[in-house]
Amino acid sequence: MKITDAQRRARLTRTHLAQQTRPEDVVSALLALHATDPASVYLSIFARSRKITVDDIRASMYQQRSLLRMMGMRRTMFVVANDDVPMIHSAASVGVARVMRARLVKQVTTLPTDPVVDDVDAWLADVERDTLAKLRELGTATGAELSAAVPGLRTALLPTTDKAYDVKQNVTSQVLVMLAAEGHMVRSEPRGKWTSRHHTWAPIEHWYPDGVPHLDEATARTELARRWLEVFGPATFEDLQWWTGWNKTQTRSAVSAIDIVDVELSEGAGIMLPDTQFPRKAPGIALLPSLDPTPMGWKRRDWYLGDHGPKLFDTFGNIGPTVWSDGRIVGGWSVSSTGEVLTELFDDIGSAAATAVDAEAERLTAVLDGMPVVPTFPTPTEKKLRGRS
Repeated sequence: MKITDAQRRARLTRTHLAQQTRPEDVVSALLALHATDPASVYLSIFARSRKITVDDIRASMYQQRSLLRMMGMRRTMFVVANDDVPMIHSAASVGVARVMRARLVKQVTTLPTDPVVDDVDAWLADVERDTLAKLRELGTATGAELSAAVPGLRTALLPTTDKAYDVKQNVTSQVLVMLAAEGHMVRSEPRGKWTSRHHTWAPIEHWYPDGVPHLDEATARTELARRWLEVFGPATFEDLQWWTGWNKTQTRSAVSAIDIVDVELSEGAGIMLPDTQFPRKAPGIALLPSLDPTPMGWKRRDWYLGDHGPKLFDTFGNIGPTVWSDGRIVGGWSVSSTGEVLTELFDDIGSAAATAVDAEAERLTAVLDGMPVVPTFPTPTEKKLRGRS
């Protein structure tokens, strides 16, 4: 069966850009929101709802706790709906945590430390126990507050060369991120504005009183592959492997346990679920933020990106803010220092669609209400537009 790019773009518009009424509905529809930039979580939701507010999102994440920020696929931060957390934790986070733990143990074992660590296993067990106990006592805490209260977190890896990059580094961040990936703690509400990157930590029990439910890892990978195909299919095997960060054996095993249909895509062989639907036409305009899950959903992007990649990606493969029309990227945007949304179209999309882009930029400007937003990973178009403000 051959699936055209036009069919995929219509399906993308219908499944990825549909308007929702709750933050949880947006997140579930997209499987997970990229959360490396805290502001991107809010902007991804704003792009898919004209009713949801900043307060609604904060309430879902930190009061109702129906959404959770976690490290998952490709050691990347995501915001995930609670129903999907056990699946993603077992399918992705647990493997990431194993690698992180092995790396930390190797570093403390082989590198000079201050103070000297004689028994690495005992030291790490003590640090973990004391950190989690202090966090439960405080309720929430910053990394700096935990480091001040738990001496073991201030253990430093010492330089072994005279290279400029080889400097003394405390293990605080490594330990906290590892404990979070293992499911013991969560990145909670930042102290400050909703765009702040200075988050606090909270015990996992605030979200799951008995801890994150454990699933068999292989079973969880199969379910994650099926859910990914619901949202991003049809796609290639390589798209799925890249998005999950699994190796080929893990990806093949997950796919083999799913009822799939082999299809032909413009970039080669692809797969999809048997009940995948393709709307006849699904027009739509959207301004998606940097690292939005839609443009970051596939490894092979020509069918919706065209030749605009150099304008919109940084050198590390991170995408900036994008303008979409009828399921394809047609431009970029940025936010000025005063919160005004500025756009640039790369393609002639017609006067009606261009007017709709302007209207969406004005709507988002009103939502931001003067809040400047600068992505962690600036891209050529984003920097150029921001420089004009």
